[in-house]
Amino acid sequence: MRALVIDTVRGAPVVREVPSPAPPPLGVVVQVLATGLCGSDWHAWAGHDEIAFPHVPGHELAGVVSAVGAGVQHWQVGDRVTAPFVCGCGRCEWCLAGDAQVCPEQQQPGFTHWGSFAEQVVLHAADANLVAIPDGVDFATAASLGCRFATAYRALVGRARVQAGEWMSVIGAGGVGLSAVMIGHALGARVIAVDRNPSALALASGLGAEHTVLADGSDVPAAIAALTGGGSHVSVDAVGSEQTATDAVLGLRRRGRHVQIGLLPPAGGHPRVPLSRVIAWELDLLGSHGMAARDYPGMLALIEQGVLEPQRLVERTVGLEEAAVLLPGYDRSTATGITMIDPQRTSAAAGAGAGA
Repeated sequence: MRALVIDTVRGAPVVREVPSPAPPPLGVVVQVLATGLCGSDWHAWAGHDEIAFPHVPGHELAGVVSAVGAGVQHWQVGDRVTAPFVCGCGRCEWCLAGDAQVCPEQQQPGFTHWGSFAEQVVLHAADANLVAIPDGVDFATAASLGCRFATAYRALVGRARVQAGEWMSVIGAGGVGLSAVMIGHALGARVIAVDRNPSALALASGLGAEHTVLADGSDVPAAIAALTGGGSHVSVDAVGSEQTATDAVLGLRRRGRHVQIGLLPPAGGHPRVPLSRVIAWELDLLGSHGMAARDYPGMLALIEQGVLEPQRLVERTVGLEEAAVLLPGYDRSTATGITMIDPQRTSAAAGAGAGA
């Protein structure tokens, strides 16, 4: 099969032929028909995760089951499926309680094993992790749910428990931030979107942001406080940096809730957070790490009803060769919305390799 392969940390991604996978016991092989290009994939490429090389990234995916391993009971070849980016073992106390997203034995395509930037991908513990794609949902939309949209959904619904009428500030209007804007608006929150890209802010406005703040070096927390009369009830850092996490926390009102979605790679030890404010104002700091397959039906129901429209976040679809060029520069990209990859799409460069 064709796959986008990284041979070393920050090495040039290359599209080449690799052996097709076989289904493991209790697992399946999925023919990948859509997979998202995500900031987490860039972190893996940049060496912020412990991965073995050569490596195939990719963790937001949707496709059709092409092979079934021994012991799988509920899935068969031809089923239309997606899966969370965290695949739990299905046996531990956390999985049995419905919290597979924190399973200590979790598998993550694109991190613990080869991912979905390929024509096929292995998914483990299929009965615990696969999610059937409703007939009315296309593959690109389903793939967009696997990391950014599902993470934002659980962060707001399951962790911050956003209520109608509350002020909610979202720092960063990339894929996960725009997902949070859309979901927050659907929940009845009054959403403020913050970003350095005016085009991203314009898109956020179209998705339900009541106000936007351009992060141009000005005092973002002060701007949020002025708009909300004292700060947001809920804040989301959808970027993952010391500055954005700080702005999100300082933009809260007293007894507010902050939920951290953006990854914070260690910098000089660990990023600093204004804990003095957290203590004095009794703020809640919440982590959110994806969403278990068990929680997908509620989200999918809202999508089928048209309450949530994740398909509006998909900006473009590219092939593996173009993805190989885009991945190294993801952290500098000014693109708005989600870039989707179709691994089945070929180009004139197919077979010859592509690098950045």
